[in-house]
Amino acid sequence: MANETPLDRFKAVLAGTARAISEEPEVELAYTADAPVQSGKHIKVPMPARSLPADQVAEARGFSDGFALRLKHHDVALHARAAPTEAVARAVFDAVETARVEALGGRGYAGITDNLAMALDVRLRADPITRARNQSEVPLSTALGLLVREKLTGQAAPGIAAPGLALVREWVESKTDLDALAFALDDQKAFQGLARKMLEELELVEGEQAPESSDEGGSEDEGTDEQQQDEGDEGDDQGEQGQGEVEARGEQSEQQNEQSDSQESSEDSSEDIDGEPGDDGEEGMQPVRPNRPFGDMGTAFDYKPWTTQFDEVIAATELCDADELARLRGYLDQQLVHLQSAVSKLANRLQRRLMAQQSRSWDFDQEEGILDAARLARIVVNPTLSLSYKIERETEFRDTVVTLLIDNSGSMRGRPISIAAISADILARTLERCGVKTEILGFTTRAWKGGQSRETWLAAGRPPQPGRLNDIRHIVYKRADEPWRRARNSLGLMMREGLLKENIDGEALMWAHSRLMARPEERRILMVISDGAPVDDSTLSVNSGSYLERHLRQVIGWIETKSPVELSAIGIGHDVTRYYARAVTIMDVEQLGGTLIEQLAALFDSE
Repeated sequence: MANETPLDRFKAVLAGTARAISEEPEVELAYTADAPVQSGKHIKVPMPARSLPADQVAEARGFSDGFALRLKHHDVALHARAAPTEAVARAVFDAVETARVEALGGRGYAGITDNLAMALDVRLRADPITRARNQSEVPLSTALGLLVREKLTGQAAPGIAAPGLALVREWVESKTDLDALAFALDDQKAFQGLARKMLEELELVEGEQAPESSDEGGSEDEGTDEQQQDEGDEGDDQGEQGQGEVEARGEQSEQQNEQSDSQESSEDSSEDIDGEPGDDGEEGMQPVRPNRPFGDMGTAFDYKPWTTQFDEVIAATELCDADELARLRGYLDQQLVHLQSAVSKLANRLQRRLMAQQSRSWDFDQEEGILDAARLARIVVNPTLSLSYKIERETEFRDTVVTLLIDNSGSMRGRPISIAAISADILARTLERCGVKTEILGFTTRAWKGGQSRETWLAAGRPPQPGRLNDIRHIVYKRADEPWRRARNSLGLMMREGLLKENIDGEALMWAHSRLMARPEERRILMVISDGAPVDDSTLSVNSGSYLERHLRQVIGWIETKSPVELSAIGIGHDVTRYYARAVTIMDVEQLGGTLIEQLAALFDSE
């Protein structure tokens, strides 16, 4: 076509290439300013500029080739059957499969290999492995994906990830032999068997076997649901083995959470919550949940802190002076300026949905009120008719307060915490315009590996089972009654180096819940943003491996069944649906803004 631009030609060629690589003529290729994504045969890749810069073209090609290769070489149903249920193991399993698909598709095609390498560089820019300073900050899924890629393709990891990968390479290679994976590159099922064996050798699963369909014979790497249950029951506490030191999110806790304690803290934790058997059993089934204090949880709620002497609840303005807060806020705005328009559009959509629930209606044919101008024509036609009036009637809209509780742990460092901060900022502005008050809170610890609490425990002679053994820090970024303009700079504190440490989610939920219950609003909503299970090395090293997670499950169960607070959660890169009844998991932090808005809109719609 005469009017066809170079960008148009590039789009047409890229779409044709995707169909050719995937061998799927119905593949649809589109472009997005958000995160690249594939849904069935629909692919969205980054939009290059009109001038077609070389790096942006290679980036679009890389994501397009990667998604197309996945359509060709990856069996979704087979992968789902073999995938482990535990979140960390599942993330590693997915990353290893991606390495297999890309190694298989790039074999013999130098152009595809180069494109995939460019897409990998883009993904790694936002990955915690590029900022890791010790083993505990390295995400195991990223590290295993890169190591398997090396074995399958012979290509070294990108330089941006090499220092972080070096922190865990020796540990991984001492635990398992990755060379065997190369012999099963062309056979997804055989590759999955070797991948599951690798997970067991790394102690990410305890002999957990994938369920197999009835028409296929079971192999030594596959089993039944009954085997999973039996093996899960026989697990022992390995919290002191040191494995958690190589995982970004404290997977030390997550690896053990399906073991012996998991039978006491299932998803339906109402039996654990209320104490004695049968206590308040019928009350939890009532349509209107009673407003009971946390102190009424019962004797089974056996979680305890060693000491609360060093805990603190502190305003963001007390942790940082005004000048630095302003500088940090400027840094946050600068980092995410290109997301403002997209998130603002989502915020406007939420505002329209909320305002629609507050929309006015009219009662017509009234004896008094506002003159109904639409019916004046009747008077002109027949002057004997009386004037018609209308009365405005407002739809009832319950007085509402929303609390946003943000995980301020070390693994959120970088792009995840930036996206969380800007999304909270947009949400607060939007809800304020709609007359809904918003509180923004954060939770972390004051120190790594125990702080003063651990020192007092050591001085006391190391009593066994001391409970929570760290100094918690709960941060108030914005109070519910505080206007957004006054709290705006406070959100910049999340960008401060050294703020993000460890996370004890259960107590943070209790704290946020208690603040909500003190509010006068009729409807209370609590939204949690987190990227994994609770973890504190000091606590988990001297208690059971599932100690913090069991407490979190109990708190969630109590809120969901006994409290009038409406609870929802968003997991970043980790499946939080196993904790929260109303939850969603996102695999890319770019999705957080839209997901946050949609989750909140769904809560209002569900009323």
